[in-house]
Parts: sequence; structure tokens; C-alpha cells
Amino acid sequence: MRSVRALAAVAVSLLATSNVAALAAEPKKGGILKVYHRDSPASASIHEEATYSVNIPFMPIFNNLVIYKQDVAQNSMDSIVPDLAESWAWSDDRKTLSFKLRQGVKWHDGKPFTAADVKCTFDMLMGKSQQKFRKNPRKSWYNEVVDVTPKGDLEVAFNLNRPQPALLALLASGYTPVYPCHVSPGDMRTKPTGTGPFKFVEFKANESIKIARNPDYWKKGLPHLDGIEYTIITNRSTAILGFISGQFDMTFPTEVSIPLLKDVKTQAPKAVCVVEPVNVSTNIIVNSSSPPFDNLDIRRAMALALDRKAFVSILFEGQADIGGTMLPAPGGLWAMPKEMLETIPGYGPDVKANREEARKLMQKAGYGPEKRLAVKVATRNIAIYRDPAIILIDQLKDIYIDGELEVVETANWFSKVARKDYALGLNLTGNAVDDPDQSFFENYSCGSERNYTNYCNKEIEKLFDEQSAETDIAKRKKLVWEIDKKLQEDVARPIIYHSRMGSCWQPHVKGITIMVNSSYNGYRYEDVWMDR
Repeated sequence: MRSVRALAAVAVSLLATSNVAALAAEPKKGGILKVYHRDSPASASIHEEATYSVNIPFMPIFNNLVIYKQDVAQNSMDSIVPDLAESWAWSDDRKTLSFKLRQGVKWHDGKPFTAADVKCTFDMLMGKSQQKFRKNPRKSWYNEVVDVTPKGDLEVAFNLNRPQPALLALLASGYTPVYPCHVSPGDMRTKPTGTGPFKFVEFKANESIKIARNPDYWKKGLPHLDGIEYTIITNRSTAILGFISGQFDMTFPTEVSIPLLKDVKTQAPKAVCVVEPVNVSTNIIVNSSSPPFDNLDIRRAMALALDRKAFVSILFEGQADIGGTMLPAPGGLWAMPKEMLETIPGYGPDVKANREEARKLMQKAGYGPEKRLAVKVATRNIAIYRDPAIILIDQLKDIYIDGELEVVETANWFSKVARKDYALGLNLTGNAVDDPDQSFFENYSCGSERNYTNYCNKEIEKLFDEQSAETDIAKRKKLVWEIDKKLQEDVARPIIYHSRMGSCWQPHVKGITIMVNSSYNGYRYEDVWMDR
């Protein structure tokens, strides 16, 4: 009997303990999450910009039709969940994707959300409306969409030229919010209106961005926070010191370098820090339509000159990945096999032999020790661009290219490269969705606004379409690898490495998930709360 009583007492004790733990884990309401921001975005319009410097502060203002589940680290078709759409369905011929929309959702200004807003958003993205975006970097995502057709206020259909299974993945990206019909693109750049968990408060260029809790959010009980404030600090060391001192609750996500991460852990040992791949490649962009880089031999020489392991060692202490266009495994779902990658010129381990071949190509093009090629190397004026650009300039000296660093402010960078106002540059290309349709069509298709290098290969573009329509995943992967290999051999946009970066937050911040195959999709922050 005593044993039974003892067991009962233990059971009661365990139950009480578990109840305490459950209560401790219950999200608390209130508080302003304070985050430093790495630079000043050109505008607040997610659809018009091409950097997660915009997604991070402004994604909480919006909703998508569907979204990647915010607490699942690896984006995939299996992690897509409803958002403004309650459900979706494909037609039997896979050429129509229909959505049933939620009732009772309101924009932050009180106007009702309807299917007309979905149509307006995608008509602008496809360039079919009277109102125009000033920049439209993701127009190529919707090349196969014939039209978007409302069926009353609460249903909408995307009609396609051909099957495109990846369309659902593109719609789930943080780059694909639904905009209101009644607000102009110009106003969305400065005072964005959404349906999301947070409302826009203010954006002071080079100073701060503030958003506040939406008390009428259609998801009852969310968000937990009263608001989020982003303080713009362009000096990374200064920003990190602010986090260490407790001025900030969180670093700018996926922006802490490996060396700085050590400083954080030494000086703020209780901080929660993770290092993950972010599906952002550092690459060389070359204006291939203008001399001297219209010469394929010079472009191939630069690709052969790269010592990728040196970049990874210097900048990441070995914690980065070497690959082609698609994110390497295990983070990436479409990674080219290592043995296939190493057959591409410049990816082999013998850097000395590669550079000898590069010098021969440069001499063939008319350059050598007595006649070196002088060129400006343009890059964005933040550390994660500048640092590898300096290493690139140093490596190119070995093949008779003398580079001079040209730094460009964020507000001007994407416009500059989009209009091809550069000769040679170092760029970071983030794949917002870990899917070949996003990467190939956006960055390499003829005429795409984000095809910064003017690369255009009609035969390869046929393969883009072929892989896009393929519903058999195994077959599609083999096509993707073939395309990726060809892009590297054509020196379309030589990939140097894929970053792994750190993110840190104070121990009282709860509900943060850093996604491992996209740095663009995980910032809704409606589930984030602070335990204090």
C-alpha cells in the first residue's frame, strides 16, 4: 500500500511539474522586439525590391495566399500551409490552380480583402495592369500564368499555359504577398498596407523601421508582440556590440559572420545562436554584352582563377558550401552530386593548374604580364559583399586582371546592375525558393529583369521549360543537374560559394525558426514572443 501511495505521490508531483512547464511555455503577450538592421532598404515594397533587407522588416505586414510553415526549417512542398487561402486544388490537366479564400479578412485600413485584390496583385506582377511597379524583379516567376480569374469575392483561379508544379512553391515565398487593389504602388513603397499581424508605423531612411501589433488580425490571439523596431546600423561590428550589450533582442537574421559569432558567444554566453545555410550564393556577375567581357575566353579565365576553398577558409573558417546554382545538400533539395560538380572546369582541386589554363586564355585574348586588364569591380556597400570582393580582386591579379573596388549603396545597387551599368561585379544571389523554376527563370532566362549578366541561351531555356513541366521528381532532378552544369560551363554567373551564416537572439526571445534553404521566407513573426 505504501508503494502504491508513493507512486501516486510521484505521479502527482510529475503532473504538477509538467503543468508548471506547460504554463512556463505558454506565450506571453506584449513587448517590443528590438532588432538591428544591416542597411537602409530602397523602399518598403516587397514586390519591387530584390533583397531580404526588405522582406525581414516588412513581411510581418502582409499575408500570402499560401505560406511556408514558419516553424519548419526546411522549405518544401510538404511545408506549405494555407494563409489568405483556406484551400487549393489543381485541375485534372494541372493547368489551373484554384484557391478558396477566407471570409472576413480586412486590410489594415478596414477595407475588405477579396479575390479582386489577388487579381490586382498578380496583374501588376505580370505587367498586365494600368498601374505599374517601378521595378518588377520577379515578373519571370509568372511567365506561364495566362490570367488570374476571380470567381466571386472568395475564389480565384490561376490559369496556366502548361503544367507548372512549382507555382505553389513560388506563391508561398515571402516575396509573394498579396497587395490591396485600392492602394497605389507608390504608396506601398512608403506606407505599405497589408492584412498581416503587424501594421506599418514608420520608415525613416538610414535610421529605423517600426511596425505595431494589428489588433484586428484575422488569426485570433496573434501576434504576441506589441511591435517590432529595427534600428539601421550599417557597421556590423557596432551592431554586434549593441546586441552583446543588450540593446537589441536579436541580430539581423543570417548576418552574423563565423568570426563575429565567436565574439558573441564569448561576451554573451547565454545568447542563442545558430549557423545555417541560407541559400544565398556569392558569385561573379559579368556584363557579357559589352567588351571586354563579351569575350568568352576572358569569362572562362576568371572562372578558372577562383580558389573557392580560400574564400571559404578566410571568410567562414571552413563553414560554407561549394556548389553550382542550386543550394548544396543537405540543406538544398536540388543539389548537383559532388562527383558531377567536380567535372566542371574550375571546380577541380588543382588551383595551380586551373590558373595556368586561365593565363593561357587571357593571353589568347590579348592580355599578359605586359598588358594587364584594368577594371572596376562593383559591389554593394555592406560587409558580406565587400569582403569577398576584396578576395576576388586579389585572386584575379594572378591572371593579369587588375581590379579596383567600386562600392555602391544598397538603394542604388539593384537598379545599377539591372540596367547593366557595370562591367564586372561581385554579387550575392539569394534563391527565395529552393526550386529550379525560381533560380533558372529569374536569374538566367533571356530578358529577365534579374538576369544581370545578359546571359541568353535559347537551347538552355528550352530545358528550363522541360524541367518546369516535369512532374516526376527523379526525372526533374536529372534535368536540373544537367542545366546547372551547363550554366557553370557557360560562365553565366560563376558561383564562388554558398554562405552559412549565424543568427543570434537573447534567451528571452521565443518562437524563432531560421530556415535552412531560404533567407527570404521566415519572417512573419506572428508566433514570436518574449519571456520576460
